[in-house]
Amino acid sequence: MSRGCDTPTPAPPPRGACCGTARCTDCRDGRRGGPALSTEPIPASDPTPDDEPTAVPLLAPRDGLPPVVETSTALVRYAEALAAGTGPVAVDAERASGYRYGQRAYLVQLRRAGAGTGLIDPIPLPDLSVVQDAIADAEWVLHAANQDLPCLAEIGLVPSRVFDTELAARLAGLPRVGLGAVVESLLGYSLQKGHSAADWSTRPLPEEWLVYAALDVEVLVDLRDALAAILEEQGKTEWARQEFAAILAAGPPAPKADPWRRTSGVHGLRNRRQLGMLRSLWQARDELARRRDIAPGRVLPDAAMVSAVQADPRTEAALLELPVFRGRANRKLVGTWFGALARGRALPEADLPLHSRPGDGPPPVNRWADRDPAAATRLQAARAGLAQLATTHDLPVENLVSPDLVRRLMWTPPEPRDAGTVAAALRAGGAREWQVELTGVLLADALNRA
Repeated sequence: MSRGCDTPTPAPPPRGACCGTARCTDCRDGRRGGPALSTEPIPASDPTPDDEPTAVPLLAPRDGLPPVVETSTALVRYAEALAAGTGPVAVDAERASGYRYGQRAYLVQLRRAGAGTGLIDPIPLPDLSVVQDAIADAEWVLHAANQDLPCLAEIGLVPSRVFDTELAARLAGLPRVGLGAVVESLLGYSLQKGHSAADWSTRPLPEEWLVYAALDVEVLVDLRDALAAILEEQGKTEWARQEFAAILAAGPPAPKADPWRRTSGVHGLRNRRQLGMLRSLWQARDELARRRDIAPGRVLPDAAMVSAVQADPRTEAALLELPVFRGRANRKLVGTWFGALARGRALPEADLPLHSRPGDGPPPVNRWADRDPAAATRLQAARAGLAQLATTHDLPVENLVSPDLVRRLMWTPPEPRDAGTVAAALRAGGAREWQVELTGVLLADALNRA
């Protein structure tokens, strides 16, 4: 789990003190009713009343670092402890993005009251059904659930209920929603960064990494409780319930169409022939990366593919003159890369990819004023109204309603243009009921501006 990458959101209004803040002695000294967390002593100082509270570094699991679960016997033992535990289950997973092909989980972290923390290695344990059975009916607490649920589903771990602390922080109007920032803001602890982008397929995993992984679930349930209290105070508990249900209903993401178009630098290619050569080269790289279980960018960087297409070498020797292709690894693969370029170059005109993939949505917004000035006026009115509404309710506008759904609605209005047809269009587009109730009339008004 990454602890950074905070997305700025409108600053929340001042709130009253609550258990779970940095000033709360119960939360600073330890979990409510539980043993104290392991931290380093804080140097003595002479704070003034205006000083900001100092976050307590969270450096080690309160119960010590558990051994990695990597045998069937240990797995069954921990699953039994989970089943006997109580309350929500904190869940996280570590991947090897940028190192391995795909997004499989290489470590699963769990924590539940009465069971403690478990660090499960899913590589030697492909069957985690005993864990699934133990926690299937419990609420799972994750941070940015959409990042971890797909890789958890691949190994048979699927929740029936979730609480997403990142999404809850957005709904609560917190200014930063990364795990580290939210933990520090609400619980008063600072989490150490440093290993979210590590190669978690490494074996054995270094102890320092395991400590990092264990701490990702150490206070996740405490964080859930603090956020739930804020949402209840703000009258947003039902909003959160609907959002969490939508996460589960969404299922795994559909494969992206034409993934080769996401190649960095693709917009520098001038014609369809070059796009065809890039597609062919991308496909060759992807197949090789899949077979070797290596991240595609480590097989051949995007920049090298674009450079090769632009140079259009007519011999293998000419390809080897390009900077990245001079290395020993790519010299061995020169036939693969040159063959892919040749196949793309030889494609019939009818088989070449279009400059842009045909879409089912509206054109880019910067073209609206020329293509449909009335639609541009509607969108401007909708955006202004939604921005004000988001400020009023203290949450990011993108969580108020999907920006893509708003664009579609403004570009192709339903008829008649009233609150009823707008509500139906919003529901058909996946909006939750709280979003429909909050934005329906405003969007209907925007539709009638032009």
